[in-house]
Amino acid sequence: MAISAALIKQLRERTNAPMMDCKKALTEVDGDMDKAVEYLPKKGLASAKKRAGRVAAEGMVGSYIHGEGRIGVMVEINSETDFVARTDQFKNLVKEVAMQIAASAPMCVRREEVPEEEVAKEKEIRAAQLADSGKPEKIIPKIIEGQINKWYSEICLMEQTYNRDLDKTIEDLVNEVSASTGEKIVVRRFVRFELGEGLEKRATGDLGAEVAEMIK
Repeated sequence: MAISAALIKQLRERTNAPMMDCKKALTEVDGDMDKAVEYLPKKGLASAKKRAGRVAAEGMVGSYIHGEGRIGVMVEINSETDFVARTDQFKNLVKEVAMQIAASAPMCVRREEVPEEEVAKEKEIRAAQLADSGKPEKIIPKIIEGQINKWYSEICLMEQTYNRDLDKTIEDLVNEVSASTGEKIVVRRFVRFELGEGLEKRATGDLGAEVAEMIK
C-alpha cells in the first residue's frame, strides 16, 4: 500500500525515529501504526544509533555567506574517515546544514545543549499563560510538555524542519547521508553571525526569512 507523508509523520511523532526508518517500518507492516511502533526497535532500523559508539574525528568545516556578507555561518560536521569527508555527498550535506543555520538561526545543535535555566524559564512562561486558561489542571503539564517540545524543534538544529523538504528534519537529512555512506556522521558545532546583531539599528527586514525563501 502507498504510505502517506501524514502517516510517516505520525509514526515519527510517536517514536522520534528518522523519517526514512518510519517509512520503511510502515511499508513492512502495510501501514499498521501499532505494528510499526513495535517493528522499529525489533528490527533496529535506526541505523545511526548502531554507529553511536564509533569515533567520528574526520570531516570538514564548511561556511556559507549570504546577502553580500550580511549573514555568515561556519559549521563543523564530522565523519569517521577522510575518504567520506571528501565526497560530494558529504560536502553537499555540510553546505545544506550551513544554509539551514543561516535561514533558521538555531540556538544550539541538539536539545541536550540548551541551558537548564532557559528551559525552566520557558516552562514558567507557559505555566503562567495557562494558569487562567480554564483548562483542567491535570492536563496542564502535558500541554506544557508539548509546547516545550515544539520550542525545541524551533531552536535545536537537529530537530528543525529541513527548509528544502518539510517532511524531513535536519536529523533525518544527516541520518540519510550516514546510512548511505555507512559511517557515523555528527554535526558537532556551529557559529552564526548576522551583521549588526545586538546593536540598536533601523529595521531592514527579516534576513533569516529571506535566506529560507531563497533555498526552498
